[in-house]
Amino acid sequence: MTIYDLTLAELRARLDNRELSAVEVTNAYLSRIAATNPAVNAFITVCSDTAIAEAQAADQALAIGEVTPLTGLPIAVKDIFNTAGLRTTCASRILGNYISPYDATVISRIKEQKAVIIGKLNMDEFAMGSSNENSAFGAVHNPWNLKHVPGGSSGGSAACVAARQAVAALGTDTGGSIRQPASHCSVVGMKPTYGRVSRYGVVAYASSLDQVGPITRNVRDCALLLQAIAGHDPADSTSVNTPVPDYQAGLTGDLKGLRIGLPQEYFIEGLDNDVRKAVEQATATYRDLGAEVVEVSLPHTAYAVACYYLIATAEASSNLARYDGVRYGLRADNAENLIDMYMQSRAAGFGAEVKRRIMLGTYALSSGYYDAYYLKAQKVRTLIRQDFLDAFEKVDTLLTPVAPTPAFALGEKLNDPLQMYLSDIYTIPANLAGTCAISLPCGFSANNLPIGLQLIGKPFDEMTLLRTAHAFEQATEWHKRKPDF
Repeated sequence: MTIYDLTLAELRARLDNRELSAVEVTNAYLSRIAATNPAVNAFITVCSDTAIAEAQAADQALAIGEVTPLTGLPIAVKDIFNTAGLRTTCASRILGNYISPYDATVISRIKEQKAVIIGKLNMDEFAMGSSNENSAFGAVHNPWNLKHVPGGSSGGSAACVAARQAVAALGTDTGGSIRQPASHCSVVGMKPTYGRVSRYGVVAYASSLDQVGPITRNVRDCALLLQAIAGHDPADSTSVNTPVPDYQAGLTGDLKGLRIGLPQEYFIEGLDNDVRKAVEQATATYRDLGAEVVEVSLPHTAYAVACYYLIATAEASSNLARYDGVRYGLRADNAENLIDMYMQSRAAGFGAEVKRRIMLGTYALSSGYYDAYYLKAQKVRTLIRQDFLDAFEKVDTLLTPVAPTPAFALGEKLNDPLQMYLSDIYTIPANLAGTCAISLPCGFSANNLPIGLQLIGKPFDEMTLLRTAHAFEQATEWHKRKPDF
């Protein structure tokens, strides 16, 4: 087994036993990136020099016994996190040369544990997309089939973990942007409860929906990385001051007495037959493991996509107003006056999908339409959240598909925004409700494309969610398969 085939937990053991050094591990991954990234295009920036320096510092810490769970482990991060001294682009021309003066809180936390940041990852521009085709740096390709999308917006994060370019990655999830690419790339991706992980220093798309989470090769690694980044942060006003449990200690494999709900609204016409079969088989596996599976209802599910694309675009319109060419980022050189500079800078800096969402959001917030669209969407959001809370009175977790189909071909939906938006129909509700959810491998389609299983948990009950996911993983072999490209 090569170095880059080892999991976080396996690398941790070998580093602790001095069978490997952090520099050896980092060099192995840098070589892997050099060999494979021209095909996958997962990285925007490879941090070769700083990564080696961080690995050397990690080896010094290991030599004197100053070991944390992440010491010396190479982690890649979505290019939406501010990283001091490194370029932070959000895959947009408008931030193409922006160097952040500070670290996001989650970056500070993994640095404090002496993790090695190996690079910044490609994404849909400003996290707006479901295919990672909306990037100023080109589309990311799915390692399982380079002609297919990896999912979005954290497509670079999922693709790099699947392609063994990093042992783990950080992404963000606003409407499924961790879970959907994790499903399409056959890795584990988690959206924690809103408020569980700090958003400070994360470039904002939709502030009431964005959440940071881990993407890893298995559930244990997911628990390990979540442990490192979770917890209260006074710098983030939405961060919740609640204790963080020992997630790895909860991975017992025992599901006796656990009640799993199947939302009837998620198993409807339009669900791909291969996806349906894989999820049904996963449900049978849970029954065999001793869990009780019952049918539940989330009656307002049908309104989730419309609700999301009003709230998210409205918040995007507000958040992206700061990119005006004045303080940082791209500035038009030949503007005749201030207004012309704003218009030229934003026209040249933003891609088509970002412009579309800004216009949708500005319209929804405009005078005469605010009550009819944005305010009504917020009321519907409350109903969707209540659906989840009512369901969790009866069950411990919910089991659903992640996406209606396996990964689609590059270019297949670019000219049909509605079909693209519907790719997130099963992931959006958890963001609107603010609860936690995880995607894990559960099968493959007839043409060998990965299929993911989604588990949705109670607010701040990531422990039960991880335990439920881990039990399924241990009973199956899907997570052990890797792409051959």
